[in-house]
Amino acid sequence: MARRPPPDASLPPDRVAQIQQEWARERPDLDVTPQGVLGRLHRLAGFLTEELVDVYRRHGLGEGDFDVLATLRRAGAPYERAPGELADHTMVTSGAMTKRVDRLVAAGLVTRRRSEADGRGRVVALTDRGRELIDRAMEDHMANEHRLLQALTPGQRAQLEALLTHWLRAYGG
Repeated sequence: MARRPPPDASLPPDRVAQIQQEWARERPDLDVTPQGVLGRLHRLAGFLTEELVDVYRRHGLGEGDFDVLATLRRAGAPYERAPGELADHTMVTSGAMTKRVDRLVAAGLVTRRRSEADGRGRVVALTDRGRELIDRAMEDHMANEHRLLQALTPGQRAQLEALLTHWLRAYGG
């Protein structure tokens, strides 16, 4: 069974540590050390998602809307992509993408038109209003992400990024 380093005595145990202690008491035969990483990642992901979504809401966007607009914006001028390409970049189904694009068209943030290269295909493009909105939202989003990482030193950030990159690659991400 893997041994965990002793917790920092200056800090009270967090909820995950409490859960692990309860399991150790009730089922000492189980190695619950993975909860130390996975439980904290799960809790942190929920917290971070709320903090990120709050910025999107301030701009009148949902998480999916922000994702589509950002994907179009980073495509570079003329800020357009085929719906299938958008779905690939945002990792959603084509059905979900259709709903997102419909909502953004109705809001005047994107247009949908036939592809000039392939008359059967479609192209989704940012409107000027959509580009201005995503530029403002992206500035606030990045300021928020910098704020969220302030608890870590630059060295810790780099180490965490390397570890997460390695771990994600193990799953084909």
